[in-house]
Amino acid sequence: MFQSFAAGADPTQGGPRLARLRVAMAEAGLQGFLVPRADAHQGEYVAVRDERLSWLTGFTGSAGFAVVLPGIAGVFIDGRYRVQVRAQVDLAAYTPVPWPETQPGPWIAQHLGAGVVGFDPWLHTADEIARLEAALSGSGVTLRACANLVDAIWPDQPPPPQGRAFAHPDDMAGQSSAEKRAALAAGLRKAGVRAAVITLPDSLCWLLNIRGADVPRNPVLHGFALLSDDARVTLFADPAKFDAATRAHLGDEVDLQPPAALEAALRALTGPVLVDRATAPLAIWQLLEGAGIAVQTGDDPCRLPKACKTPAEIVATRTAHLRDGAAVVQFLRWLDETHPTRPLTEIDAVTALEGFRRATNALHDLSFDTICGAGPHGAIIHYRVTEETNRPLGQDTLLLVDSGAQYRDGTTDITRTLPLGDPGDEARACYTRVLQGLIAISRCRFPKGLAGRDLDALARAPLWMAGLDYDHGTGHGVGAFLSVHEGPQRLSRLSDVPLQPGMILSNEPGYYREGAFGIRLENLIVVTEAPPLGDNRAQLCFETLTFAPFDRRLIVTAMLAPGERVWIDAYHAEVLAKIGPLLDAATQDWLKAACAPL
Repeated sequence: MFQSFAAGADPTQGGPRLARLRVAMAEAGLQGFLVPRADAHQGEYVAVRDERLSWLTGFTGSAGFAVVLPGIAGVFIDGRYRVQVRAQVDLAAYTPVPWPETQPGPWIAQHLGAGVVGFDPWLHTADEIARLEAALSGSGVTLRACANLVDAIWPDQPPPPQGRAFAHPDDMAGQSSAEKRAALAAGLRKAGVRAAVITLPDSLCWLLNIRGADVPRNPVLHGFALLSDDARVTLFADPAKFDAATRAHLGDEVDLQPPAALEAALRALTGPVLVDRATAPLAIWQLLEGAGIAVQTGDDPCRLPKACKTPAEIVATRTAHLRDGAAVVQFLRWLDETHPTRPLTEIDAVTALEGFRRATNALHDLSFDTICGAGPHGAIIHYRVTEETNRPLGQDTLLLVDSGAQYRDGTTDITRTLPLGDPGDEARACYTRVLQGLIAISRCRFPKGLAGRDLDALARAPLWMAGLDYDHGTGHGVGAFLSVHEGPQRLSRLSDVPLQPGMILSNEPGYYREGAFGIRLENLIVVTEAPPLGDNRAQLCFETLTFAPFDRRLIVTAMLAPGERVWIDAYHAEVLAKIGPLLDAATQDWLKAACAPL
C-alpha cells in the first residue's frame, strides 16, 4: 500500500510541545514565533522533516500556520479546515483562527500589544513578511529573523529526504531541457536580467526534465537552481540523489553542486537577479541584498510555461486518465456490488481503490492520500482516514471519495460522491446542484484574457440559488507527472491569472453539511481554443480529461435544464465509449447500466 492509515501527529503532545517552544522563545528574547506549514522551497507539499506545524499542534492540513504568543497560540486555517482543526488540536492549548478573514497582523497586535516575534527567514516569502510588517507598523510589535525554534525542540526530527532523482523523457515532456532553458534565457536577456533564482521543486524538475522522490505523493526533487542568461543552470541538490544516467541526462550545461554551496553562489552573482517575491524564501533576498547585488522582482520564469502543457504532455495525460478511469470504474462496480453484501469501512474502500490502480502495473504513486469520508466524515473537506477514525460505510448516507494517481505519463485527480442506500431527497437535491455547477464550468465558452476569478461563480450559482455555497476554490492547476496542485492557474475568486490553452485544472464544486454529509464532484479539464462561433471572437473552452460515471441514483432529473441533461447523457456516452473497451465483460455490463441515458 502507498497509503498508510496510521494516525498523523499526536494532539495530546500539543500542550507539552507548546510549553517547550515558549521556553525557547523566552531564552531567545522573543515574545512570539511564527510556525508555517512550509519548507525552504515554498511548495504546498512538504517532506516529513518539514512538518513542523503538524508536529507542534497536531493539525495535518495542507495549508495554515500558527502564531505562538505567551498567552495564546493561534492556528490559522482557511474554510477547508474549520472542522478538521477542531478535531486535531488540543483546544485547551491552541485557538483555531479563521483565515483569511482574520489576518495575523491585527491578531498579533491585539493579543501581544508590544514585543518581538521571531520567524525563520527560509520558511517565509519576502511578500509574506512585508505584508506582516506593514500590518504591524506602529503597533509596538516588531519581527526578527532567527534560527528555527521548532527544530531546536524537536529531538527526533527526521533527516532530510534522500529520494533518488530520475530522468523524465523528452518525448513525453514535448521539449528538451535545453529548449526550455534557451527559451527562458532569451526572456532573461530581453528583461536585462543576468540570472534567475528557481526555488520551487516542481519548477526545477520541469526545467531540467527530471523527477524526484523527496516529497510524499509528488515526484519532485528538493533543490535550488540558478538559471543564467546563457541558458546554463547550476543545480544545488544532494549529488548522492543522482546516478550516472541521471547526471548524463542533465547534460554539460547543468552544473550539480551540493546545497551548502548555494549561499556562496548567490553572493558571487552579477546582477540584476530575478527573484519571485511570492515564492522565494526571504533568506534568498537577504543573501543577495546583503552582498549588494541588484534584485529584480518578477514571477518564477518556469511557472507559466510549465502550466501551459505541450501537445505531447496533453496526449500523455489523456492516456493516463483513460487508464485511471478504468480503475475507478472497477472500484465503483466493486463498491456497488460489495457494500450491500457485507460490512465495509472507509479503509476497505481506500484499499480496494488503490488495488485497482496497482493492477494497471503503471502506478508510480498516489497523487495524494485518498479522501474517503462516509456520512459526516464527508463534510471534512480534506479528511484522511486513520485506524482511529475509520468509520463503517453505513446505510442511507453518502460516501465522498476524492483520489488520484501519479503515472509516468500523467497526474490524475477525481472525486465522486456515492449513495450508500437511500441518503434522502435533500442529499439528492444538493448533489444535483453540485453537478449543475460542474456542468456549467464544463460547458463554458469564454473570451481570451479571462481568469479563474471570472468563471468561479458559474459553478456556485446553482448552490447560491438555494442559499448554499462551499468554502474552497472551484479548481486548482494540475501538473504533468508533477504536483497535483500546481500554480499559477486556478478556478477561484482569488485568481487573476488569465487562462491559456494547455492549462490543466480541476473542476470540483462541492457542498458540505457539518455532522451530516459532504458532496464533491471533480473532473480534470484542459483549456483549449474554442471552435468558431457567432462573430468569431477569440474564445476558449474546456476539454474534459476525466471519464467515470456520475451516480444516476443521486441526480434529480427534474431539476436539470435541457442542456444540462444533454451534457450528462453525452458525457456518459463518452465514458462508455472510451472506458468500456478497457474493461472485462462483467464490468462493461455494469458500466452500460451506469451510463444509461437519463
